[in-house]
Amino acid sequence: MNRFVAAERALRSAAPHQLVDAVREVLCNDYAAKTVQLYLADYGLATLQAVHTAPSPPESVPAYGTPAGRAFGSQEPFVEKLNDGRVRLHLPVTVRGDRLGVLAVTMPSADQAEECLDELAEVAKVLGHEVIVADRDTDLYVRARRTDRLTLAAEMQWQLLPGRSCTRPEYAVGAQLEPAYAIFGDNFDWSADADRLMIYVTNGMGEGIEASLLTNLGINALRNARRAGLSIADQAALADQAVYAQYRGDAHLSVLLLDLDLHTGRLQVVDAGSPQMLRLRGRTVTAVEFDAQLPLGMFEETDYVAQQVVEMEPGDRLILASDGVYAVAAPGGGEQYGERALARAIVSTSLLPAAEVPRAVLRELAGHRGTPVPDDDALVVCLDWFGPRQAS
Repeated sequence: MNRFVAAERALRSAAPHQLVDAVREVLCNDYAAKTVQLYLADYGLATLQAVHTAPSPPESVPAYGTPAGRAFGSQEPFVEKLNDGRVRLHLPVTVRGDRLGVLAVTMPSADQAEECLDELAEVAKVLGHEVIVADRDTDLYVRARRTDRLTLAAEMQWQLLPGRSCTRPEYAVGAQLEPAYAIFGDNFDWSADADRLMIYVTNGMGEGIEASLLTNLGINALRNARRAGLSIADQAALADQAVYAQYRGDAHLSVLLLDLDLHTGRLQVVDAGSPQMLRLRGRTVTAVEFDAQLPLGMFEETDYVAQQVVEMEPGDRLILASDGVYAVAAPGGGEQYGERALARAIVSTSLLPAAEVPRAVLRELAGHRGTPVPDDDALVVCLDWFGPRQAS
């Protein structure tokens, strides 16, 4: 049995909480690795947290400006030369574009590292898939991602998410929420099949548990309708009924629903509330306006209509933002962040991949706000359209 197959088999047969031990044992025995450590990105995408079973706080390294951070940001292996002739390989741990973290492997020499780099990069990918599966049975990897305790509302919101990024030949999507450890009602969701990509950006009214419960109800109602094969207009209508039945108009959920045809690039949208969308084409940012429709749950049996948006062109980038982004005021009641500032941020981040854009925009927003922690939820979703997959 070759060593890569042995590594893959060891990971697939390991107990959920022993993945790091399993990959460490096989890499040290079969690849002559000296040290092996898995780092996972925290909820705020600020640090990479070491995974270990000890009760003490995990070791962490910055997610930017470090060798591990370079591998995480570029999604390419990074080779770090150490003083004693050894090298440390920093290998992205990523599942279908969802960036989980970095596997750091110390090798005895540069020659040995180069000889097995490709295989070790594949081992890191297998490890990522196994971490996703293991999350169903252990809290080890969820705990490792935390630099602080989540509020209960934030716990509920993060459990709703599909991931923070995803890539396919036709598109790439990335998203981020702030404050990562204390979010209330903002959320996002997406799902794709061979023909369509659907994205939701939601903003539940209220604060704390009340906002989180409202968003949980709305997202699951939308998913229920989507999984029944309904259009986004009918999804909105059924979710509207579910929210109204529970709250009788006392609470509502703002949502922007997108349905992208992956064969044509044609986009349909239901705008039922406050989230906004801007398009970057070339170097030009344009606010995409829709016919405003009522948020979900305001009235009984509201009808919704999907708007046909101009067909997207390869290279287009869409930015979806909640009101916690564009309505944020400068210190002392100053100017709102607004579309102009958001447009500048979109242009300044145009060379970044979709997975990096939301975090970069939120960093610029923090500079405008003047405080690192926002008073309201802030959500950014970035969608890059590469064009329909070419027939082989």
